[in-house]
Amino acid sequence: AIFKVGPYQTTLIPIYRMRHSGAFEPELHNSTFTSGNALSFAFFLLLLSTLYTNVSSLASSTDSSDKGGLCFQMRALHKIIPRQPAHWVGDGFNVYPVFGRHAFSESLSPWLMFDYAAPKHFPPTTAQRGVGQHPHRGFETITIAFQGEVEHGDSVGNRDVIGPQDVQWMTAGRGVIHEEFHSRNFAKTGGTFEMCQLWLNLPKKNKMAKPRYQPLLNKDITVEEIADGVKVRVIAGTVGGTTGPAKTFSPVELWDINVEKKGTKVELDVPEDHNVILFVRRGMIHVGESEVGPQSVAIMERQGGKVIFTTDERNSQILLLGGEPLNEPIAARGPFVMNTQDELRQAMVDYQTGKLGR
Repeated sequence: AIFKVGPYQTTLIPIYRMRHSGAFEPELHNSTFTSGNALSFAFFLLLLSTLYTNVSSLASSTDSSDKGGLCFQMRALHKIIPRQPAHWVGDGFNVYPVFGRHAFSESLSPWLMFDYAAPKHFPPTTAQRGVGQHPHRGFETITIAFQGEVEHGDSVGNRDVIGPQDVQWMTAGRGVIHEEFHSRNFAKTGGTFEMCQLWLNLPKKNKMAKPRYQPLLNKDITVEEIADGVKVRVIAGTVGGTTGPAKTFSPVELWDINVEKKGTKVELDVPEDHNVILFVRRGMIHVGESEVGPQSVAIMERQGGKVIFTTDERNSQILLLGGEPLNEPIAARGPFVMNTQDELRQAMVDYQTGKLGR
């Protein structure tokens, strides 16, 4: 309707009425308004417009903070994976299969599997404790030695020992045969052993890449102190102005976080749309209203650029795993991770015929 401020104004207002055919047709009806009615109606429309603007502004600022002109929405908790029963891998690694039945799922992509060996005392021995030769194809293994030493050897000539806080980042790619044990020196002396091994998927285009070995020593991993008593060892990805030394085939975050004080609120900026996983190695944290205890995992929702948690104990230690989802089929069997069942069968044939690992 068109309103005119004056004594009276008659307008034609279309009223839509459904015909028997199901179509809507306009019919014109006379409607008479006074100038007072017109002004009242205009004022009502202005009030509605103002209310909508205020509500929209409030909604856009909820659970977000303004940093450098960018809006960082806080991520919600998606799921907690409780601590899983431990089992032995070889005779040297008593591990928790951290992801449980969620391993090798798209909800964790690009991460595939996670074994954590909690601190355990081993007496001196002359035997080799660990896992003998076995093949891999189509992904990467990342081993972090927290206490003790891990010795690695593979079919393409790499042999190395990593000690406390060191990382070995092995790209199996088209195929490698390797072994991993407690180091000879550690076996002789005995002591407390703690480590973890992560499996990281490779994009389809890189699954047959040349095998590669990256020894990332503790001295080469920068620690970024993001707040008082909150220190982050940046193994991969970027925290603040620090980028980790690991070379990756897709965008990945691997951060080793240490929080000294109980009750500390930790805020971490993460890339939008990356999967983000928090593993509590030691201590306890709260994510929102949910408690996450030792050897448990918090999987975060994918939307948002900020992850927030609060420590419930002193000296809590958390691993953050993040990465851009690959959005590709996952075909996994034993030590091989490919995209199709045919590729898995070919990997087994190549291994059995001696073609894998050259």
